Amino acid sequence: MDRLIPGKPRSALRTLALLGGALATAAAVTVGAVLAVFFAATMLVIAVMSSVLLMLAGAALRARRTARAKAGGANGVIEAHNVGGHHWVAYGWSERPSGAR
Repeated sequence: MDRLIPGKPRSALRTLALLGGALATAAAVTVGAVLAVFFAATMLVIAVMSSVLLMLAGAALRARRTARAKAGGANGVIEAHNVGGHHWVAYGWSERPSGAR
């Protein structure tokens, strides 16, 4: 409003306040830009770690399924009988479980 009044001089304090406001605005914009870059980098790291976690979980489930399919018998236990001394005969190790592919 003061600008509209002709002949009124600007004070040095007002000029100093405008300069301080401009510096504070520039500092706020700089801090905001740095925080935005930091947040974006954080989200990228979280996304990479999540995809690695999902990949490892998938590999573990695939390994578990493979190990279960290779185990003999319906529950993964084979039956063995001692036929004398150190001689044993095992049954069920060559049969595939009913749920295996």
